[in-house]
Amino acid sequence: MDIFEVDGVRYRLRSKELKTKQSEQLPNVAHLKREYDDHPSSGLTPAKLASIMRDAEHGLLMQQCYLAEDIEEKDGHIYAELFKRKMALTSIPFTVEPPRNASSQEQKDAAAIEDMLKDIDCFSSVLFDMADGILKGFSNIEFTWDMYNNWRIPTGFEHKPASWFQLDINDQRKIRLRDNTAEGEALRPLNWLQHRHSAKSGYPARQGLVRQLAWPFIFKNYSVRDLAEFLEIFGVPIRIGKYPSGATPAEKAKLLQAVVGIGHNAGGIIPKGMEIDFHDAAKGGGSDPFMTMMSWCERTQSKAILGQTLTAEQGNTGSQALGNVHNEVRIEIRDHDLSQLANTLNRDLVLPMYMLNGKSYNGDPRRKPRLIFDIQEPEDLKLWSDAIPKLVDVGYKIPLNYAHQKLQIPLPENDEEVLSIVNQVTPEPQVQAELKAGVAALRVQSDEDAADAFSTRAKIEGAKTLIALMKPIEELIENAESLEDLLDSLLALENRLPTEQFEVLLAKALAASELAGQFDVTQGE
Repeated sequence: MDIFEVDGVRYRLRSKELKTKQSEQLPNVAHLKREYDDHPSSGLTPAKLASIMRDAEHGLLMQQCYLAEDIEEKDGHIYAELFKRKMALTSIPFTVEPPRNASSQEQKDAAAIEDMLKDIDCFSSVLFDMADGILKGFSNIEFTWDMYNNWRIPTGFEHKPASWFQLDINDQRKIRLRDNTAEGEALRPLNWLQHRHSAKSGYPARQGLVRQLAWPFIFKNYSVRDLAEFLEIFGVPIRIGKYPSGATPAEKAKLLQAVVGIGHNAGGIIPKGMEIDFHDAAKGGGSDPFMTMMSWCERTQSKAILGQTLTAEQGNTGSQALGNVHNEVRIEIRDHDLSQLANTLNRDLVLPMYMLNGKSYNGDPRRKPRLIFDIQEPEDLKLWSDAIPKLVDVGYKIPLNYAHQKLQIPLPENDEEVLSIVNQVTPEPQVQAELKAGVAALRVQSDEDAADAFSTRAKIEGAKTLIALMKPIEELIENAESLEDLLDSLLALENRLPTEQFEVLLAKALAASELAGQFDVTQGE
């Protein structure tokens, strides 16, 4: 039997409780499995919606949670937008980092917890189920513990319907399991992921997006219903039955039946003396008002869920810059959601794993490892490949670690092979400097002093270098009897020298010959 402290509350937890689920162990909550959704969205009116929301504010969450389920199932637009937001959270890599100034044992504990979490096959599904709190305001996932290589590991994750819970009658910030009592059953701290998702500030009953989406949902339903009625009668001729004076109620009923029957069956009979007139089909009005209302509702829903509309709907037009801005809003919302998921996982999963297994745990929860999602976006490689060399050239001292982090390129470990440039040719600094000086001097040919100075320097300092570079090629040219013979000699020289040396020699010789030609032109002028 162990004693743990979570959020300032001490719990006495037995080992057998770690292996059983609270919802299955308590007999007074068995009724929850036999409850069925009564679909409050059927016949939903503004007055009924307001009543559901007031009940939720008083702690009775069941009808609001059922309504949230109906909204997600009946409105395809809301479902699609919520699915985008949820799925964006399930593919982000994560690490478990030790606390600052961690000891070697704390580092080992963090690495072990990370390995255990990454071995959970359904971890992405756990994140997806936790994201159910975006709509409902909270999401509770129950799990148990099992042994693996002397480690207690979480297992058996199961998302419980939000309708199974209620608010504490004395504290609306606390969520309890419904057990047919006014107070409800407190959730065991080491068996639940109790995620509260703050789509807006407030207590759990008012944190979810259901309260923002319910109103455009009901308005949209009204418009869809009215549009369906309009399309049902649009283009159908108006039928008017005429009965003679003195007609009995039975005769009137037969005429009405004939009018309705002719509309559906394209034929019918009426008593003699009665008439049915057909007038032109309805031509007034149109579907535009209904479509405008539905479009407004869907744009409002997209803004509430994704913060924008440009990445959510077809038919929108705009510049690429505007699209990038809207996409950045979506990424900011994703990062905000991930930070909330990480807070819950660190409190309800990482800390218990550390308390139950960590050899370095000393009772201080502030020294626990922390799960961190990698939300850093890869930097523009082309931009940084141009910027870093220039910054280094002017004196910036950029740590290698920093550059790797910005570009999300991991540092090699141990003797891991790394990429390198093949057949890289590095010109000699002396020759490179002489060529740059020569070209610079030739660009100011109008200045005779500069040209003369360059000529003198080329004769005295550079003659030996240029001759040494040209000599192998000049010998081949002098001894060649034809152009084909020269080509064969160059190929033979390539075969005798390594590729790198031949490329360097040929490049230098060509550069030297070009500079010599420019030098002769300068002398002739």
